Amino acid sequence: MRSTEILEQFDAADEDYLFPDLGHVYHYAVDARLHAYRDPRRWALVVETVGYSPRAGNLVDVLHVFGDCLTSGEPGYENGDFHDRVDNWDEIEDCDEPEIYRGGPIVVRGESITVAAEPGDDLVDVLRQLVPLHRGLLLADERELRRRIPPDVPEVLRLDQWHHPDPAEGQRPSESEAFRQIADVLATGDIRRYAPSLPPNTHWSRWPRSGSL
Repeated sequence: MRSTEILEQFDAADEDYLFPDLGHVYHYAVDARLHAYRDPRRWALVVETVGYSPRAGNLVDVLHVFGDCLTSGEPGYENGDFHDRVDNWDEIEDCDEPEIYRGGPIVVRGESITVAAEPGDDLVDVLRQLVPLHRGLLLADERELRRRIPPDVPEVLRLDQWHHPDPAEGQRPSESEAFRQIADVLATGDIRRYAPSLPPNTHWSRWPRSGSL
């Protein structure tokens, strides 16, 4: 495998709006994580973007899946890659004022969580309080991560922060230092190839455009 071929897949997904966009105007950015998998014959990449989607009415973890060994579907994401995290949405969103916190605990994947928030607060601010203490409940478990990739391909790199390209600025994955280096890791198996010089920008505060529509 060659890093150029991996980057070509990322760019093709980007052209079809299937590459992760942390500044997506329909989703308020909350959290993100990246998983790289490889062995001498195969590679795969899963990028999680956790965001509050007013249209979906939930906090959603979207898994963007790439690789040359996908067990189903095409590179990017499909319906089964969207994972709602809040179990009691109708109880926490004000029915008269959408996107406003109604009060009470937030039940995330069966676990009741009390947040330091008041009724009337913006829901996105309340949901962002779940990070970092409860981020393990927001991000994908092994079953979700492996839904479209082989169970035996090893994970070689996991990133909780990195410098992500901004499609609104015309930045393609193949022009991104981080994804060029990640492609090199996937192609060679040498994790030393990931040695970024740019500061990470995946924190939600770096994406003020997210959720703007």
